Amino acid sequence: MLVVSCSKKEANDANASSGSGAAATVAPVEVEILNVSYDPTRELYEAIDASFAKSYAEKTGVKVTVRQSHGGSGKQARAVIDGLEADVVTLGLAYDVDAVARAGLIAPDWASRLPNRSTPFTSTVVFLVRRGNPKTIRDWDDLVKPGVAVITPNPKTSGGARWNYLAAWGYAKRKAGGDDAHARDFVARLYKNVPVLDSGARGATTTFVERGLGDVLIAWESEALLAKSRPGGEKFDVVVPSTSIVAATPVSVVDKVADKRGTRAVADAYVQFLFTPEAQAIAAKEFYRTVEPAPADPPFARVALFTIEDEFGGWDKAQAAHFADGATFDQIYKPGN
Repeated sequence: MLVVSCSKKEANDANASSGSGAAATVAPVEVEILNVSYDPTRELYEAIDASFAKSYAEKTGVKVTVRQSHGGSGKQARAVIDGLEADVVTLGLAYDVDAVARAGLIAPDWASRLPNRSTPFTSTVVFLVRRGNPKTIRDWDDLVKPGVAVITPNPKTSGGARWNYLAAWGYAKRKAGGDDAHARDFVARLYKNVPVLDSGARGATTTFVERGLGDVLIAWESEALLAKSRPGGEKFDVVVPSTSIVAATPVSVVDKVADKRGTRAVADAYVQFLFTPEAQAIAAKEFYRTVEPAPADPPFARVALFTIEDEFGGWDKAQAAHFADGATFDQIYKPGN
């Protein structure tokens, strides 16, 4: 497909100058970009992409097609680093965008180029349980009880899983007055109750909802509420814990790819569109917490929230301490134990 970036005036001028004494017909300008995203955002970006394409065509005369790629956030970042030509990344955590930046594909100052550290919406971590809550899951402490099967994805590959892990750790540490040893023991006991680790958040949802495995799914609020809203959602209840984490989902143009492919103008417009009232309203409808109040905001449950900066000193420190090879997660998670 021909990739061209031009204004509506430029497109009109090209049409006018191409004919000689008679009206000329020129094929409409079309641009295709790829948004590489994390696992459970398919519905969100399908809606946003359609809205963006309509808005951009009205403003510029350019027809845009946004292709999507979804998977565990860490795996998606690695795919981009290894050569998947993403014009835009909308990943599950800042550490994965930083990894793409460290590979030389994104400018180091990416987080400062858009509002709210380039985070257009957020979520938090909640529990999805079977209807009637047969295991009486009320808070994090209930997830470490004997006989409770917990479904959560693999934090080595899934950004959502890392948020789940850190939410549990932060809860336990705060409850113990800042004791990391207590938090470590708590999270180790939690993962002893995890029978299977899917590679991504949507896979974990499928395991719980469609395959019927587990008593409780640790999930992003957006994913849990989406499951409740779908046909068959009456089979589940959402439980909001007393304390959870702000799950920030940053976005960036992949500078090297967009410049190489000539899609910079469209890619820039796309990430900027995510902060508009139109996109914020779509995000709220898809159960994400918006950075600006949106008319469609659902009545999210109140929960005491902490940030990764509050509790872990940011993603670099959290990644090194908990998810790097040989770090805490590798030490405490023993499959089959």
